[in-house]
Amino acid sequence: MSSPIPDRRQRFADEARAERPDLALLCLLIGAEADPALDEAGVDAAQIELDRLAGMLPYRPGGPHAWAAALAELLGGRHGFHGTQGDYRRLESSLLHEVLRRRRGLPILLSVVWLEVARRAGAPVYGVALPGHFVVGFGPPDASPEDQVLADPFDGGRVLSGGDAELLVSGTTGVSLDASMLRPADPLETVLRILNNIRAWAAGRPERSDVSLWAVDLSLLLPAHPARLRGERGRLLVQRGEYVAGAAELDAYAEVVAAVDPTEAESLRAEARIARSLLN
Repeated sequence: MSSPIPDRRQRFADEARAERPDLALLCLLIGAEADPALDEAGVDAAQIELDRLAGMLPYRPGGPHAWAAALAELLGGRHGFHGTQGDYRRLESSLLHEVLRRRRGLPILLSVVWLEVARRAGAPVYGVALPGHFVVGFGPPDASPEDQVLADPFDGGRVLSGGDAELLVSGTTGVSLDASMLRPADPLETVLRILNNIRAWAAGRPERSDVSLWAVDLSLLLPAHPARLRGERGRLLVQRGEYVAGAAELDAYAEVVAAVDPTEAESLRAEARIARSLLN
């Protein structure tokens, strides 16, 4: 019988502050918050699966185009990793251990699979956080856009032309692609975006405020995170009937913002007073 991973939040915080954070481990610790059945053995099994997949890649197949083609053939072709629109409606699509099991997921989680498998095989690979659609890049991270090779794991690893990337961005956000969007995403930026996706999934499901809360809690453990998450956490606690804790969180966040936005700070204090009044 499986048991929850001990001290998983402390492990998450420690890993997030490591000199070279382990992206796969951070994603698996997120999964352990969502799925209590994911124990140490399950985490190890997921890491072993990534190692196994990496071992199936040819040894140094060539330049960036050859690496992209090899990953697409292995993961998208032989193993069937890809995404569908229906995957956006499933929490499992944001959990690495489930994506490895189902071979389905959101663009960013499929990209994590591509990144981790390619990295283990020695490929020059990095994440690219395009607005609305995460992809992977092959080649030197400082290469010019003309020398970048981008692949879309959501589409089975299809290599993207410049026009394809432009369509991905404009189709999801309505804005034009520019060079700043093609910079490599660091692991913690990727983890925060995964947690943002989980929060967005739960926001439309008030009955899953538990998911919203742990996603916020993990986000707050990252070294860099939006300060406004403190306010969001306070409101979630109030929503869940934890009025005293929620009011305290709102008051604490009010102190943070008071110097830059006194009006917002007073609004937060008013929310805290209302929360405390609900105890009567």
